[in-house]
Amino acid sequence: MPNLRHDRTGNSVMSDNAVSTQGETMPLQLVIHAPDEASLARARSNARNLLAAAPDARCEIVVNAEAVAVVIERRDPATDGLVRLCDNTLRNKDMKAPADLKTVPAAVLHLAERQAAGWLYIRA
Repeated sequence: MPNLRHDRTGNSVMSDNAVSTQGETMPLQLVIHAPDEASLARARSNARNLLAAAPDARCEIVVNAEAVAVVIERRDPATDGLVRLCDNTLRNKDMKAPADLKTVPAAVLHLAERQAAGWLYIRA
């Protein structure tokens, strides 16, 4: 039987990188917020490390503010598929997202919705 501990929300967290909630086990779900260049670098590294250690985990990097331009200018094939660019930032900075990058209407809304759905949050 795996070792269990409880997270801040009362869910049992299993040592095999899965979360047990109300008797149901699901992969770890993590949303990483990156609003600037330095946090984007950390987020990309965190995501790579997480998925190497827990390949079944779900991970997204939500990018807004100045980090949006960095994602567009400095692509990272290992993490670009995890990126969710903020449409508000794109519009405010008169930028267009490359077709292969996903967008969300508002970073703040996406972060809140993910957390409400049980995803864990890290600000890189």
